[in-house]
Amino acid sequence: MFYIDAKNLRKHFGNREVVKGVDLTIYQNEILAVIGPNGAGKSTTLEMLVGLKKSEGGKIEYWNNHFKFQLGVQLQSVPFFPGLTTKENLKIFGAFYKKNLSKEVINDLLVKCGLMESAQTEASKLSGGQQKRLAIAVALIHDPKLIFLDEPTAALDPRARHEIHQLIQKLHEDGKTIVFTSHDMDEVSKLAKRVIMIDDGRVIAEGRAKILCEQYNVSNLDDLYFKLTLKEEEKWLA
Repeated sequence: MFYIDAKNLRKHFGNREVVKGVDLTIYQNEILAVIGPNGAGKSTTLEMLVGLKKSEGGKIEYWNNHFKFQLGVQLQSVPFFPGLTTKENLKIFGAFYKKNLSKEVINDLLVKCGLMESAQTEASKLSGGQQKRLAIAVALIHDPKLIFLDEPTAALDPRARHEIHQLIQKLHEDGKTIVFTSHDMDEVSKLAKRVIMIDDGRVIAEGRAKILCEQYNVSNLDDLYFKLTLKEEEKWLA
């Protein structure tokens, strides 16, 4: 069963078309990785799916008419309130969702995201990994069925990255559907059940990582990435 089914999505920035007829389906209870070079159209495509940007063409069909309210989004940059604690930030963001979060719900989010020890720490003093986990906790406030994570481990050290991986796997075990972007092909191989590769605004490959590698006669996702994606100078000639 699909949660989101998008057909022929298009988007311009100025005179340049950055999303060029993308078809993309997200299925219930999967971990989907959307990969591709910077500027390929990945984030713009996902932002159209969650309603942060409006598509200029194509159609987006959701599981039901209210499914947009079942989407959770972790962006790369979240405007936390720096002088407030982790717990206080969750309360504030809960109000944005019109949720009066109980102590039990907040504690559950803190435990689930590995933030209990930093519950009373001001947001400005959190480590990079803690800030990423707080961003994910914010995305979970309204108990969404589908969670979008935009480069959730970018710029993190190996330990913090491992903790995010564990969190993603735990969320999936709890029944959440996860869609994430990443430039780390080892991470994608480890976490994703399915991969969609986007380059120059188009989907250029889709499927299970192992099957894609066999199809294109390469040994790993890194090799597949370099084989299929355009070089920067080729994009301007395309």
